[in-house]
Amino acid sequence: MNVAAVVLAAGASRRLGQPKQVLPLDGATVLDATLAVALLSGCEQVVVVLGNSADVVRSEVDLTGVEVVENHDYGEGCATSIRTALTALTPEAEGIVLLLGDQPRVRVATIATLTAAASGHAVGVCEYDDGLGHPLWFDRAMFGALETMHGDKAVWKLVDAEGPEADVIRVRIEGPVPRDVDTWADYAAMLADQS
Repeated sequence: MNVAAVVLAAGASRRLGQPKQVLPLDGATVLDATLAVALLSGCEQVVVVLGNSADVVRSEVDLTGVEVVENHDYGEGCATSIRTALTALTPEAEGIVLLLGDQPRVRVATIATLTAAASGHAVGVCEYDDGLGHPLWFDRAMFGALETMHGDKAVWKLVDAEGPEADVIRVRIEGPVPRDVDTWADYAAMLADQS
């Protein structure tokens, strides 16, 4: 199956006060770690969406093997980044795995489990020990719906859809929802996790 990984990394890092994409992690950066997972996942295409501090990210992150697109409307929410990414997908892409650029501890095996289980379904979400989380799966049939979304948490409306027409599968993943970096406390906790 032809799957594209879409990594959202356009945010302004308002709560952190500096670009979280380039915070040091594992001898590289937070975004390097996330992109490494995407590249190792076996996805046919990896698209990363940059926005705020795009020049800084380009200078500090290894973007080899990744298709980079820029979202100039990133201030209007991550729905705009998803729309930007969709324009870069190859026609062969049968679906996407949506990853957050500030969530570098997603495992390669999680992406494999999600795509295997969610293939043939419109939407897939990881069900961790402590709740639902990324990555998310969207079949090509959902691209039109993704293009019409607005705001920051818009994709969760598709994940939370109910009723006979909803085709959402929850894919069980062992362990907690991987930590993302929104604040300095989040970053400190992530660094502590690896010690």
